[in-house]
Amino acid sequence: MFNLMPDRHAETLQIDGMSCDHCVRAVREALEDVSGVVVESVEVGQAVVDAGPEATRAQLVEAVEEAGYTVTGGESQPAGR
Repeated sequence: MFNLMPDRHAETLQIDGMSCDHCVRAVREALEDVSGVVVESVEVGQAVVDAGPEATRAQLVEAVEEAGYTVTGGESQPAGR
């Protein structure tokens, strides 16, 4: 887990439609394009990012959906957890 700074938060996204390494790369690249995001991990079905205050969950979901996948759930964790 990232050592979150006070103004950052962790986001876990559950993602449908991913089935291979190409999917993992596409989601990673889409999330890396969101300002303030550091991608911790991406695997088939899930992505975990460390996000700054300028990166909202809605922006992350939009990036994944624009890459052709569907966010079905996940969780946000504020800094300090």
